[in-house]
Order: sequence, then structure tokens, then C-alpha cells
Amino acid sequence: MTQPVSAESAPPRQTDAPATEPAGPIEPRSEAGKRVSEETYWTRYYLEADIQYEWNDGVLEEKPVSDFETYCIYVWLLRLLDTFLKAEPLGKLVGLEMGFRLPLPNKVVIRKPDLAVVRNDNPGVLLPVDVAYHGVYDLCIEALSTTKPAHIHRDRVQKHGEYAAGGVPEYYILHADPERRAFYSRNDSGLYEPIPPQDGVIHSRALPGFRFRLADLLAQPADEALRDDPIYADFVLAGWRADRERAEGERLRAEAERVRAQAAEREAEQQRRRAEQERRRAEELAARLRMLGQDPDTQAPPDS
Repeated sequence: MTQPVSAESAPPRQTDAPATEPAGPIEPRSEAGKRVSEETYWTRYYLEADIQYEWNDGVLEEKPVSDFETYCIYVWLLRLLDTFLKAEPLGKLVGLEMGFRLPLPNKVVIRKPDLAVVRNDNPGVLLPVDVAYHGVYDLCIEALSTTKPAHIHRDRVQKHGEYAAGGVPEYYILHADPERRAFYSRNDSGLYEPIPPQDGVIHSRALPGFRFRLADLLAQPADEALRDDPIYADFVLAGWRADRERAEGERLRAEAERVRAQAAEREAEQQRRRAEQERRRAEELAARLRMLGQDPDTQAPPDS
């Protein structure tokens, strides 16, 4: 008995219709929801270029796309984090969909946070050749997609629980709507608790010294506006500020040298004038002695 061929595996049927050029590039078909082994995920889907997938205990989950306003918040915070880690090299900033494996009590997941940080003292070493992180991130950041309720649930509920259970110390959820944002820190019980803003400022516990004003997530001020802001002055444009302070120090040193040179010039002028006055006095005295018929060269100079 002939076995039926499934529609997915059957070859396309030939038709008499003439072949036509495709109207445009063929959109890749999402395989979200498909069950695959972890080995298959790593070898076939992890580095998939067209569609980014995460792996949830055997099931492929497509990474959704955030709206542009949320993306701008993500980029601004990324740049702020990068600036901070250059001024305070506590760890490494990770992006480019670099995933990490979380063996949880009830399942295994492989997640690709939109942004992450590995501290230098993290026991999981991040090597330059790694395409996945073999440890647990110290900070995970997700840019929330609201295109589907399932996407919201994944970041706000599912990953919230997974990251906490997996030991991620800090977790941020970004969105243009302030009501949809969240900033969590893991407590001693292994649960996330919201990071309370201090005067509207979030202070990271995983990265001591890193902080940002919540209102600035939407305002996104440029670096030039942040460099003298007391919230950011410790690390924003630290190199620029060091150069400015160095230039100011050089200017002050040059000014002090100019003042010393002027003082030395004045002293030299005063000495020249005193010498000129002494020379004139000597000439006048010699002239008077000659008038008296005396040789000035044989006379002792008078006491001053």
C-alpha cells in the first residue's frame, strides 16, 4: 500500500503555466512554534540570519520587533551604557543577539536578550571568539514589542521568571510608554523586585555608579547636554572632561609662566635703570672732578 506524502514534504507540481520572474524577494517563512532538539537549534536556527529565534524547552520562539520609538530608547541607553563602561570598565557590553543557556528547575531555555552586560568578575568568561555566552549575564535588557499580547507576556512574565530563576541579577524592560517599562533587581530570595527610583533616577545595583534619569529615556539628550549634568558627569564624556581639565591646567600653567616672565622682565628693567642711574652719577662726578682740576681715575668714589 502506497504511503501518502505530506504536503510539506511533497515536491512542487509542474504546471503548464509559463514560468514568471518573482515579483520581489521571497519573505522567509517563520517556523515559530516548531519543536526541535537543542542540538538542532544550535546548529540550524541559532545563527539564522533572516529570523531570530529563541529556544524554549524544545519550541522555537521568534524574536519580535519593537516600534521605532522604543528602538530609539534602546539605542540611547546602549550608548549611555557603552560610555559608562569605557569610563568605568566593570564589564563588557553584549549585543548582536548573543544568546545564553539557562538550565532552569523545570526546563531549559536559550534566550537572546536585546542587550546584556557581563561583569569582569563574572565566573563565566566571555571570550573574543564566542558567538554565545557560556554563563549567566549580570544585566539583561529587552526592548518590549507590543505587536502581539504573546510578545508582551514573554518579556513581562515569562522572561521575568526565567531570568530571576536563572540568576540574572538585573533585568530592564524598555518601552516608549512609561507604564510598560520595568527595572528589576534580584533579591536574596532569588526573586525580582522593582528598583525604586530616587528623585526620578534609576541606580543600577549590578553596575555600581551607572544611573539614568527616567525622563531622559524619552528626551534622549545629547552627550554635550549630559557632560555637566550631575547625574551623568562622573562618566559621560569622561575623556572629554579630562582633556578639558588638562587643557585648563596647561592654560593656567602658561598664564603663571607668563606672569613670572613679566615679573622677571620688570626686574631686569629695574636693574637696567639702576645701572643707568649709577653710570650717569659716575659720569657727573667725573665731570665735576675734572672741573676742579682733579683726575677722577685717581679719586676714591664717594660713599653712597
